[in-house]
Amino acid sequence: MTDWSIVGCISGTSADGIDLAEIGTDGETIRRFGPTATGHYREETRRAVLDSVAEGPADRSGWAALSDRITADHVEALGRFIAERNLNPDFLSVHGQTVWHDPEIGETIQLGNPQAIANALNIPVVSDLRAADMAAGGEGAPIVPVYHRALARAPDRRLSDPLCFLNIGGVSNLTYIDHDQLLAFDIGPGNALLDDWVREHGTQDFDRDGIISARGQVDEARLSAALTHPFFARQPPKSLDRNAFSFAFCQDLSVADGAATLAAFTAAAVQSSVALLPDEPRLWIVCGGGRRNPTIMAELSKRLVGQVESSDAYGIDGDALEAQAMAFLGARLRAGLPTTYPGTTGARQPVVGGVLYQPAP
Repeated sequence: MTDWSIVGCISGTSADGIDLAEIGTDGETIRRFGPTATGHYREETRRAVLDSVAEGPADRSGWAALSDRITADHVEALGRFIAERNLNPDFLSVHGQTVWHDPEIGETIQLGNPQAIANALNIPVVSDLRAADMAAGGEGAPIVPVYHRALARAPDRRLSDPLCFLNIGGVSNLTYIDHDQLLAFDIGPGNALLDDWVREHGTQDFDRDGIISARGQVDEARLSAALTHPFFARQPPKSLDRNAFSFAFCQDLSVADGAATLAAFTAAAVQSSVALLPDEPRLWIVCGGGRRNPTIMAELSKRLVGQVESSDAYGIDGDALEAQAMAFLGARLRAGLPTTYPGTTGARQPVVGGVLYQPAP
């Protein structure tokens, strides 16, 4: 099979940057990890993304203009990344900016114009990575598990099954791997509620280093009530929009106690997900921004039976992982290999996801 150089990029619902990464792969094995970086949205773009995510799909009138801003910022970030590192990628794999995801009605919206990006940079672009899965009856998320499996099967890693990759971004999700078995689903709130709580109370944009949550006390009664949400007991496949949960149950707590309770909520939701797995994982490899919050990591270690480790402990770049995964998914499309499976999204059959956009002549 062909080895490609691919630059992948993605921006999460926190809109705190455009993550970029280059890898070398044939779509089955990761041959090489290249440079990584985080590009930045202009402040007006970031504010508009956050407003659109918060408002939801009721008023879509501003999405076209926002998509143009997102496209321009992606072109700038990708162009700078490629030029500064002297890269010559065979193609780009661009996820775009999610502003809405509702699997119940089969709709997922990622803004950004891949054809315009391909034209501006004169490089082919793979995008629309979720649409084919949803057309096949899948949830359209999570789409990273096939990359988690490739990481776990790297010959220099030799991880013991069963294990879970646990991604804590705005939403938390897991990938369960046990030999040939691959199972994945969204768990519940990741950093989103804690970020929103901290921002709402005017302190900072997020709970940096877990300092705020570490000062508080968990309100166990409120936590127990929050865990009765029916989503937690629902059998997978299942996925979430960032705004599916709210921090209303913490509303009259102090800033620190609310933060502590929300950090515990993230970990307790992970704990509840174990009942949906075929077996107890021996190892949890934590990726995403949540791995940098010591309060969340301590809560996970307290609540889970298996060993809890940051992805960095295994030489896996937890900040660049999703951008690398987008590149890997692009390679899977080019190689004609499935990107999602019935066990990861609930699609009716394995799906080769993505669309290739060639630069205009």
